[in-house]
Amino acid sequence: MNKDKITILYVDDEMNNLISFKAVFRIKYNILTAISGEEAIKILKNNMVNIIITDQRMPQMTGVEFLESILDEFPDPIRILLTGYADMNAVIDAVNKGKIFHYLTKPWNEEELDMTITRAFDVYRQKIEEREMTNKLSLSNEQLEFLLRQKLLS
Repeated sequence: MNKDKITILYVDDEMNNLISFKAVFRIKYNILTAISGEEAIKILKNNMVNIIITDQRMPQMTGVEFLESILDEFPDPIRILLTGYADMNAVIDAVNKGKIFHYLTKPWNEEELDMTITRAFDVYRQKIEEREMTNKLSLSNEQLEFLLRQKLLS
């Protein structure tokens, strides 16, 4: 898998949608697909994923339930919800429980989805950079505190 490409996990219970998504975006992105939330969780455990795109209406586990279930273990990927239904409750739940970045309706528009992926990856990269900077700052702070204690003791 190409490490320079954005890795997207697309979750949908309709095989035709998975095939279509992969066919459209496979050249530009690393595409992983899952037919269910359960399968997607297995994929997340074995792959570094930058963006998760999920359908809302799936059997066993809705897209929001899937996104909510992975928040603690996989907080970094940016989340996008797709649905063929204008279900305002699903949108509200997705924002509040699933911490989605964006909501799109099906059938998706290739150009709009591609722009959303690009913006989502910018947010992902910024989130990772901020965490790295915070870690470096924390380490520097600990080192300064140690030096200050050493100075005060001598």
